[in-house]
Amino acid sequence: MSALPVVEKFLRTPEHRFSHITDFPYQPRYSEIGGLRIACIDEGPRDATPILLMHGEPTWSYLYRKMIPVLLAAGFRVIAPDLVGFGRSDKPANRKDYSYLNHVSWMKAWLLANDLRGLTLFCQDWGSLIGLRMAAEEPERFARIVLANGALPTGTMTVPKAFKIWRAFSRYSPWFPIGRIVKSGCVHGLSKAEIAAYDAPFPDRTYRIAARLFPGFVPTTPDDPERQRNEHAWDVFKRWDKPFLTLFSNRDPVTRGGYKAWMDLVPGAQGQPHAITRNAGHFLQEDKGEEVAAAIVRFVQQTGG
Repeated sequence: MSALPVVEKFLRTPEHRFSHITDFPYQPRYSEIGGLRIACIDEGPRDATPILLMHGEPTWSYLYRKMIPVLLAAGFRVIAPDLVGFGRSDKPANRKDYSYLNHVSWMKAWLLANDLRGLTLFCQDWGSLIGLRMAAEEPERFARIVLANGALPTGTMTVPKAFKIWRAFSRYSPWFPIGRIVKSGCVHGLSKAEIAAYDAPFPDRTYRIAARLFPGFVPTTPDDPERQRNEHAWDVFKRWDKPFLTLFSNRDPVTRGGYKAWMDLVPGAQGQPHAITRNAGHFLQEDKGEEVAAAIVRFVQQTGG
């Protein structure tokens, strides 16, 4: 495993920022990784089948509040971490501390520190770019994977116009309202309270560095520094014979159709009950969370979990 980056200065969102949130009753657990505190929700029996829910940009584990109850009711253990720079996790104060590789290193170290095994990974958006790397580098810890509205880009494919617009907005817009950005990725919108919950981790612009930078870390050119490592991960998945399911939505302009390569190239994806989540946008956890969670439950039960 690559050495963890040394972070000299970080920010920690005050807990009172989350006090107004009434629809997410789960208490965070913390792990110290490389001097940073990483938060996660960890609910359900310790010896139950663990479901690892990886969020993306610019959300946090709150994104999974509609899915967690369904998974717990099915008897699973549910683990939902906040990426470094998001949610209740610490946020490095210097831009130089952020990179795709650093985030994979932090979350892989978190995975190992908590000795998580037998995992069913559900990942979306940047939860996929990081989570799939974790699975490729520690495959013995993962029993199955569910991928939704995510990818593992190598910089050699065509970049969707919608992503180019989003990346430019994140770089240049003086206005960067996290909650409203999440709302724009939902077909059914969000309430004022839900928008406020997504804004909670970011008291001011100094806390939003990760949210600003992440779109620029997606490999979009052949000379990207993470191309080789992502291609290595693809080599792993081209031999992956454990169950692999895709649950992409039909109204995400960035990832629409992205499931095809996984269905074609991953041995474990053959014969699985892949589905298109209808009437859902990029954040299908918001638009169809209960439906997506139910599909995960069926998949785990059907594949011996």
